[in-house]
Amino acid sequence: MTLFAARIDSPIGPLTALVDGDGALTHLLFAHQPVPAGAAWDEARCAPVRAQLEEYFRGERDAFDLPLAPAGTEFQRRVWDELARIPFGETVDYGSLAARLGRPGAARAVGRANATNPIPIIVPCHRVIGANGSLTGYAGGLPAKTMLLELEDGRSRQAAA
Repeated sequence: MTLFAARIDSPIGPLTALVDGDGALTHLLFAHQPVPAGAAWDEARCAPVRAQLEEYFRGERDAFDLPLAPAGTEFQRRVWDELARIPFGETVDYGSLAARLGRPGAARAVGRANATNPIPIIVPCHRVIGANGSLTGYAGGLPAKTMLLELEDGRSRQAAA
């Protein structure tokens, strides 16, 4: 399968979007993550991803409407689907996420699936925190996770006012 790539500048650093031949997003990579060999650079095919991420970072979008095609196990896909249900501006802990999946003792497995999410930001793994409220690991780094949560929290407060 050919993947098409485009670099997207963002406030948390450069991102690389990868879409398949149908235009479905398969990956959103941080700067330190390698682009798969054989990916073809194609700005036009990735334009919808760029547009929606730019709107998100400008504060004009709180939900994404993109076709997604992440590859993963059935359990990983269930976790990623549940991540997508976390409301904008809210956070959940790993145990609560596991309970939502009907697997209350599987917080660590949920954490691992969360860590392998190939489409961060759009599938909002940054909204998952430790049980004590602490920020835990993030593929883009804790400063990026902090920035994303602050961006969403600030916009949620504005909307509530």
